[in-house]
Amino acid sequence: MSTPHNNAISGQIAETVLLPGDPLRAKFIAENFLNDVEQFNAVRNMFGYTGTYNGKKISVMGTGMGCPSIGIYSYELIHMYGVKNLIRIGSCGAYDSSLKLFDIILAIGASTDSNYAAQYNLPGTYSATASWELLSKAKNAAEENNIQVTVGNIVTSDVFYGDDSENWKSWAKMGCLAAEMETYALYCNASRAGVNALTILTVSDSIATHEETTPEQREKGFKNMMKIALELA
Repeated sequence: MSTPHNNAISGQIAETVLLPGDPLRAKFIAENFLNDVEQFNAVRNMFGYTGTYNGKKISVMGTGMGCPSIGIYSYELIHMYGVKNLIRIGSCGAYDSSLKLFDIILAIGASTDSNYAAQYNLPGTYSATASWELLSKAKNAAEENNIQVTVGNIVTSDVFYGDDSENWKSWAKMGCLAAEMETYALYCNASRAGVNALTILTVSDSIATHEETTPEQREKGFKNMMKIALELA
């Protein structure tokens, strides 16, 4: 079944999908980590590929930026293509000054300034959390590969260029480790559908210390994060 955003046919997409925001990162993963690769999507240049990793079928697809974009792609992957495990692999800006460039975060939960959960008509504030199954597997995979990770809460924000440059400090006071723009919507969609989701992030810049990586490093330099994610197939 094709959609307005994905022209894959039934059976082309694996039950486990890695979801980088950048479609070029999806292309890089497919070309450098997967075998027997088949491209299943190029609509809007949101590249998607399926291949094998250590003999296991796995797919990778870009999601774009922000809750609306990943909300569309993850919903379609779940409901139109039968995906059961959705693993976001992305970059983040650190709020915690102890986090260094290229450090890895496993997001146990996502706070947000987004109104994404309003669609569910809940009588309160929804706490969007990761799948324990994927989170525990990711932590074990990191330990087995001698990769240090930090597990904690993050912030999914609708705003990249904010008017208040200091409001991140309020999130930091509540123990939020870093900011990104997609996880809350992913976790909501997965929870609503009863499937698994996990976000694995690499620190690309620090809001606390003002350090930052280059675009090329963000596209191709996050191999430890990719290694952990691929072990979840």
